[in-house]
Amino acid sequence: MKLLIINGPNLNLLGTREPEIYGNRTFESYLMELREMLDGVELDYYQSNHEGDIIDALHEADCDGIILNAGAYTHTSLAIADAIKGIQVPVIEVHISNVASREPIRHVSMIGGVCQGTIAGFGLKSYFLAAQAFIIE
Repeated sequence: MKLLIINGPNLNLLGTREPEIYGNRTFESYLMELREMLDGVELDYYQSNHEGDIIDALHEADCDGIILNAGAYTHTSLAIADAIKGIQVPVIEVHISNVASREPIRHVSMIGGVCQGTIAGFGLKSYFLAAQAFIIE
């Protein structure tokens, strides 16, 4: 099985940005652990702060499933939602924090309705849970 993780804007700052919400671990350090936990799964990773680059990554994805943390674009991007609708690869939306317990703007997901499902609020473990959802399918 081959999975692709796509992280959106500001997720390159994990470990230093708002550690009280997102923790103090970088994604790269977690990714190494995640690859070990998902032995036998080919796990690719892409991060961009640019909406169009995320859309291109969705369009070009050659994998069995996409784990997408679109960051703030979750709440604003019809373009990313349309890109998800336009591809055949299933997408699971993930969030590190529990977006339902945060500011009201974060309660609305523009992409959730076109994703296979959403996992939120389990910290970096949200990515592992999304991978597991693809594996046990």
